[in-house]
Amino acid sequence: VQLQASGGGLVQAGGSLRLSCARSGRSSRTLTTAWFRQVPGKEREFVAADFRSGSTTYFADSVKGRFTLSRDNAKNTVYLQMNSLKPDDTAVYYCAASERIIVSTVYRESSYSNWGQGTQVTVSS
Repeated sequence: VQLQASGGGLVQAGGSLRLSCARSGRSSRTLTTAWFRQVPGKEREFVAADFRSGSTTYFADSVKGRFTLSRDNAKNTVYLQMNSLKPDDTAVYYCAASERIIVSTVYRESSYSNWGQGTQVTVSS
């Protein structure tokens, strides 16, 4: 699976952005797609996951209630809608995907074998 992340940009606090993760290859019901983010000097952190093609979604506590996931199966794309953005959301956002991930491991960076390039999200105060 090849992944193409896009949609980052500069937005004011309180604004919204939608990130896209376009996946190449055949759609799979067992594919989990996730978003992670990273700021310089810090470890990459989990943001959200579309577990096994939408059977369940998971979000980090820091983004619950503000971020949502959606998918367009025809385009084989997963979207991360980010609302009520805060300066603390500023980071490079990465999408990742892997087959047959165990639900207890969706939060782990090491669970994912396929990564897209990052897209920068900057939230100004």
